[in-house]
Amino acid sequence: MSAIELKTGNWPNYKLLMRMDKPIGTYLLLWPCLWALWLASEGIPSLLHLFVFCSGVFVMRSAGCVINDYADRKIDGHVKRTQNRPIVAGKVTPTEALQLFFALIVMGFVLVLLLNWQTVALSVVALLLAFCYPFMKRYTHLPQVVLGAAFGWSMPMAYMAVTEQLPAQLWWLYIANLCWTVAYDTLYAMVDRDDDIKIGVKSTAIMFGQYDKAAVLLLQIITLVILALIGQSLALSAIFYVSLVVSAGFFGYQQWLIRHREKGACFVAFLNNNYVGMIVFAGIAGHFIIN
Repeated sequence: MSAIELKTGNWPNYKLLMRMDKPIGTYLLLWPCLWALWLASEGIPSLLHLFVFCSGVFVMRSAGCVINDYADRKIDGHVKRTQNRPIVAGKVTPTEALQLFFALIVMGFVLVLLLNWQTVALSVVALLLAFCYPFMKRYTHLPQVVLGAAFGWSMPMAYMAVTEQLPAQLWWLYIANLCWTVAYDTLYAMVDRDDDIKIGVKSTAIMFGQYDKAAVLLLQIITLVILALIGQSLALSAIFYVSLVVSAGFFGYQQWLIRHREKGACFVAFLNNNYVGMIVFAGIAGHFIIN
């Protein structure tokens, strides 16, 4: 298939492969990136940085979805939620998927070339994490940790692009996001747990077993505590702490939703995390607006 055909001939199915119809993953990747970008820029990020990181989030999330479906092409047909994905349904060939993945990676690399060389070097780690994550569920019950590492890697890139440094506060922010990501992706994995057990796919939802709800709650609490400590160290104003209180309310709502481990409710709880990321960002941005 030619490059022109790859871009136009099967575009509706490529959009499905990139999950353009399901933007939740883009939002969950975008909010932590904006947390870091606003903190690193002290509330005034440049237009270049906004363009590169917002575009990069979309491109890399799309690439991650494509390589995920390529890696799971022999698994997705056995899981009710994923059995109609484009590769499994025969609407996109594995070769087309790889071509699309590499095209997206090139686009992401072109974007990062607009930044300093240190950020370009960090982008290599982002690529490795994005490529490795889909295969981790075959070897470890902790693929959600790898996802968290991948989803948060835009944070050190943002700090490096703005400040050319990787301060301690950044790594605490990274750990907070890692805990949050493992929490919400465990909710996501709870939806597929029965199918995953049957086909031998691993996840934190399976590893936590009967303690899944407690584990998610603990990770949510750790996330809020670390964010509060970061706020204290940076002398963020009260509006930031209000955002954490509201986020705690959302976490409580998620715990209520999953109380019976009903699959649909677990998925709704997963989706609800978009509001957590947005509210925390509002708290950070609000601090710089009023100060």
